[in-house]
Amino acid sequence: MKLENILFLDIETVPQHPSFFELTPEEKKLFADKTTYQRKETTAEEFYERAGIWAEFGQIVCISVGYFVSVKTQPRSFRLTTFLGEEKNLLTEFSALINRHFSKSHHRLCAHNGKEFDFPYIARRMVIHGLELPGPLQVAGKKPWEVSHLDTMELCI
Repeated sequence: MKLENILFLDIETVPQHPSFFELTPEEKKLFADKTTYQRKETTAEEFYERAGIWAEFGQIVCISVGYFVSVKTQPRSFRLTTFLGEEKNLLTEFSALINRHFSKSHHRLCAHNGKEFDFPYIARRMVIHGLELPGPLQVAGKKPWEVSHLDTMELCI
């Protein structure tokens, strides 16, 4: 696998609202119900600082990506960029990058714990915003070996 065919990425997430009190009554109930098992004896209000880990209650504040570039006349270099700002815009820009440069069958998306967190979170937030998923994030109905994702967490011993 050529390093130039891999898009390395990481996302940063936060709760959608600064505090539990800014949620609607329905959102408060949904959050309390969703987190009952994880928070055990903690109240939903106290647990809300962790809301950013659920796509339904969080939002992406940035996506950083890196990729290797090889030019015949120069040594291989690594380029980095970060998409930030309003979530829908950063997701649109991220999707455009994937569609333009990392959507062929030989391309791979790579993240640490990406299969369990980053990739599904990005996909859910795109669906919430009504955005079309780029090809590499369209995994519904695919077998695990058909999904072009690398997860460095699976490489750890």
